[in-house]
Amino acid sequence: MRTPAEADSTATDEFQARTDAVRALEGEFGELIARMRRHLMENAQRVSPGMLPGAYKVFTTIVHRACIAQSALAEHLVVDKGQLSRTVRELEQLGLIRRDPDPEDGRASILSPTELGLERLAAARAPQEDTLVKALHGWPIDDIRNLTRLLHALTTSSLP
Repeated sequence: MRTPAEADSTATDEFQARTDAVRALEGEFGELIARMRRHLMENAQRVSPGMLPGAYKVFTTIVHRACIAQSALAEHLVVDKGQLSRTVRELEQLGLIRRDPDPEDGRASILSPTELGLERLAAARAPQEDTLVKALHGWPIDDIRNLTRLLHALTTSSLP
């Protein structure tokens, strides 16, 4: 049987080990995010020279959702509505997205990608399309599925 002092020591050791593991994970996330930012910048430039990564993120979110209300997009991306409005106008002028009136609220807009937008995005992604597949080539499929499950659990947890 452990003494209270030994139990406290074990708890302290576990806490420190968990803290160290989380810090290491944060470091790896930092590296992953930096790499993803580079990919986003490169893809944005391929979609339209001069496009900023933020506009690319707005565009790809619209593509991913197929169609989305502009207000829902602002809420999802946690961005300023004025900035989003300017970005949407830019994407529309480039012919990448279409803005239609919301049938349920004529004052609101529904955003969707155009055929040109989908073509440009596919072309922009093509050079990096197999990057993740190649990076995970030697991984067992169960490990890939487990990583996906764990990342989903992390992103849907109550993080601030």
